[in-house]
Amino acid sequence: GSGNWGSAIALKVARNCERLDYCESQVQMWVYEEWVKQKDGSRRKLSELINTEHVNTKYLPGIQLPLNLVARANLAEASAGATLLIFVLPHQFLSGLLPTIRRSAHSSCRGVSLIKGLDFDASANSPVLISQTIVEGMGPAFRCGVLMGANIANDVARDQLCESTLASDFGTATLDEKTRLIFDSQNFRIQHVTDVAGAEACGALKNVIALGAGFVDALELGSNTKAALLRIGLKEMNQFCDIFFDGVQQNTFYESCGMADLITTCFTGRNRRCAEAFARQRRVHLSLLSEDECKRMWAEVEADLLNGQKLQGTLTTREVYLALHSRGSLSRFPLMVTIYNIAFCGEPVEGIVGGIVTTTSGPLSKL
Repeated sequence: GSGNWGSAIALKVARNCERLDYCESQVQMWVYEEWVKQKDGSRRKLSELINTEHVNTKYLPGIQLPLNLVARANLAEASAGATLLIFVLPHQFLSGLLPTIRRSAHSSCRGVSLIKGLDFDASANSPVLISQTIVEGMGPAFRCGVLMGANIANDVARDQLCESTLASDFGTATLDEKTRLIFDSQNFRIQHVTDVAGAEACGALKNVIALGAGFVDALELGSNTKAALLRIGLKEMNQFCDIFFDGVQQNTFYESCGMADLITTCFTGRNRRCAEAFARQRRVHLSLLSEDECKRMWAEVEADLLNGQKLQGTLTTREVYLALHSRGSLSRFPLMVTIYNIAFCGEPVEGIVGGIVTTTSGPLSKL
């Protein structure tokens, strides 16, 4: 992927691969080819701009990319012989890409997903981690970790201090550490955990809570209300993991992929920003909106604010709601359900306050 986050992480990886003796110095970045309009009115291919000017003017403007980062518009060429794949693209596109990647990559290849989202398996009535979707597409021998954390792409690209969490189990501690070092730098500090499910679920679920934070900001309710939303949100994230995923460790919620990512996303992330814009538009319409009207408003906000990037929080919110509904657990998640109802059922934005409550339904269990 070569979007905002994909380009920022590629910058870090390319710098490290140039100095690590166990890595190829050249890093291949697959680009979904598109034409980029220039200041003089002409148009150039995005891959051409990256390879000749060493900038991604559309998704990461103003940042110089390393010379050893090579953009490839051909997916098979980009993944040919790869022993490490880094997935940074909207998860709805994965199914169409994985067959080509599987045919092209090396048989010993492993992966790290930076995708923050969930799928939903209707037949099993369960959410599916994106890393599991990748493993299913790449074959049972493929191992996939995740990199999740409080990482605003532009800040990472500008080399501002931040942390992230690599969750992986590639079979040996040595391979886990070598993978960690491919991302780690003085100002991009990577901690390693083995809790892939917990780290990945946190990365997806925080985007749901971020929509709620945007609703709060649209109502201008202030920091006290947002702090309450963050506390309840973290609790519901924990409860969701307890129901649907085995082996999630409590310490994971205190890593960068947990609490830190939740805080950052709810104050500065794109999901919060888009949700605030959606809510401000929504308040103009006093009547209850239909689901189709809500979807149209989200599509307009995405087009207006994200410059071709995709909003993941709305997709995850729908998947989370389906999962909770399938298990009869909606009443245990008032905040997530309220966010869904505002986002897709046309309920008034003011209702977000009613979702910031602590439930007393007793201990949760996997059903």
